[in-house]
Amino acid sequence: MINMNIRSRIKIATAVTKWLALGIGLALAAPAAMAQSWPAKPIRIVLHFPTGGSTDAVARILAQSMSQSLGQPVIIDNKPGADGAIAGDFVARAEPDGHTFFMATNTAMMQVPLLKKSPPYDPVKSFTPVSLVGRYIYVMAINPAVPAKDFSEFLTYVRANPGRVGYGSYSGVTQLMHASIKSAAKVDMTLVPYKGEGPTAVDLLGGHVQVAFLTPISSLAHIKEGKLRALAVLLPARNGLLPTVPTGAEAGLPPFTPGTWAALFGPAKLPPEIAQRMNRELNAAMQRPDVREKIEKLGFDLAGSTPDEMAAFVQGQLLAWGAAFRDAGMAAE
Repeated sequence: MINMNIRSRIKIATAVTKWLALGIGLALAAPAAMAQSWPAKPIRIVLHFPTGGSTDAVARILAQSMSQSLGQPVIIDNKPGADGAIAGDFVARAEPDGHTFFMATNTAMMQVPLLKKSPPYDPVKSFTPVSLVGRYIYVMAINPAVPAKDFSEFLTYVRANPGRVGYGSYSGVTQLMHASIKSAAKVDMTLVPYKGEGPTAVDLLGGHVQVAFLTPISSLAHIKEGKLRALAVLLPARNGLLPTVPTGAEAGLPPFTPGTWAALFGPAKLPPEIAQRMNRELNAAMQRPDVREKIEKLGFDLAGSTPDEMAAFVQGQLLAWGAAFRDAGMAAE
């Protein structure tokens, strides 16, 4: 009887071990199976901007290209508001099955976490980095009534007119750009806040402010017509849209370490196989000549990356933006 009980227990233990092994095997195979069957339905890329802006236009061009190669529609879902917190929170809470992504800018991924006392998400822990998409081009533009042909002459003019030069600012980024100039050059300019880039450009054209940082969408045509004068572009290298305009470094602007960029993220715990596949599809789309031509006309500088490079980039940008906010006296509210 004792021997029979022992044999029965051995059989039961063996069966349990087999079932456990099978369960573990199925669990390990699940992510791989998911990746192989992905995408199983349309992919949603969430934006924190309304339709019609440069980020929306860039995202739609890329989405159309990726829809063809992925075999599923890639849909743009605009969820503006709260500096990107609404869209970011939505994606952070989404199922990490590879069908919801976040095309975010430095506003949503840097300013929201660093300038809100209770941010709804963590830029590192709440998301899976997929790829850098590119960098925004900012042009330092002045009204032609200012007698300056370059940045050095502009500083001379500001020093001769302390407090009388107004600079238009419509975001934390543009405010930081001007703050860095004021601090480095020890000049006195007056902040004139605006709710958006469009009104800023209108008042710069009208001479109500003398200087502003604008994107090519709102400034390029006016620069070419001589209604605005470009002093510098904030890029590592000169851009084909304004090939004769020097970079910030060439013009003598103080280094601006925080970047103005857009990147693609998935929710946390996105299977690495899906992140890698989405990375390949996105970077392939950015290399297509027709895609590049359309996006470059918008004044957006395409630049991809690997997921690991994007993760390191986010860490570096958090340090840079944190230091920049502290230097500008901007604290979490």
